[in-house]
Amino acid sequence: MAETSRLELVGSRLFAAWLAQARTSLAFTTYQAGKLFLIGTGPDGRLSIQTRSFPRCMGLGTGPGGTLWMSSLYQLWRFENYLDPGQKRNDNDAVFVPVTGHSTGDVDIHDIETDPDGRPIFVVTRFNCLATLAERASFAPIWQPPFIDRIAAEDRCHLNGLAMRDGKPAYVTCVARTNLADAWREKRKDGGVVIDVASGEAVAEGLSMPHSPRFHQGRLWVLQTGTGEFGHVDLATGRFEPICFLQGFARGVAFVGEHAVIGVSCPREDRTFDGLGLKDRLDREGVEPLCHIAVVNLTTGDVEHRLAIRGPVQELYDVVALPGIITPMALQPEETRLHIKFVAPGG
Repeated sequence: MAETSRLELVGSRLFAAWLAQARTSLAFTTYQAGKLFLIGTGPDGRLSIQTRSFPRCMGLGTGPGGTLWMSSLYQLWRFENYLDPGQKRNDNDAVFVPVTGHSTGDVDIHDIETDPDGRPIFVVTRFNCLATLAERASFAPIWQPPFIDRIAAEDRCHLNGLAMRDGKPAYVTCVARTNLADAWREKRKDGGVVIDVASGEAVAEGLSMPHSPRFHQGRLWVLQTGTGEFGHVDLATGRFEPICFLQGFARGVAFVGEHAVIGVSCPREDRTFDGLGLKDRLDREGVEPLCHIAVVNLTTGDVEHRLAIRGPVQELYDVVALPGIITPMALQPEETRLHIKFVAPGG
């Protein structure tokens, strides 16, 4: 697959107008290039695009008061918006400042959610558990699948996704129900499960690399990444009901009203994804995978808008919506502006 050295982000004809009408913006990550992207609209109605660099940035989450969480190679970052509602700095109506970087070590944090108190709850994939922050440790485990016999630094089942319901961890996705290091790799085609956190029981199984479970409008939505499908799980029967096919390897789901915003990547060139239904479907449709953000209508399954990402960035991980924010920006820890900027209490 040919790549150019120049990074280009190209929205479909109505993508910017949809963002502006929805009064929202997006953040997404690429661990391949180590970039956090913030996508909004400017005063002229055109796309506003900003990137910031963090090594292996992956999971994203939002919390009360506009907090933005992001995992990187060995840290979990907390960003806060330093602008008040209605305030602007130049054309930006949000300035996300990295307030804390909790050092976790390389534990491979994937999905991040927050509870009603703003406490982050995240997937620690390398250790096969859900966890939160600890004062004197990399993390504090709070749950593990019942088939995992101990907390160990071995990616045994590729626990990767977390869905919250009523403010609590409700469902997780694993590529396979396995208890040996890397054993899940042999079961990528049909070993995937969605597990109910409270009971430890599978609510859906036989899936191909499930990712990014989300509970929205009374339904459990999930990506079946190995087949390129997005859909929902019937919790009564365990049946996965696809609503659309996505042109690539999908991870990361956010919701904006009646639409899902999904990150879609190009499969790696190392043959990691050979043998999956996704490759067969792309071949059958006669199309190449496309790295992009897809906006899917939840009623029709139509991909109504796209943000194509061309050039050196070919793999995305997570995406979140930033409702009420039109033109966001963020700082990174080493920026000079952080050295000379301060905000006094009550200022």
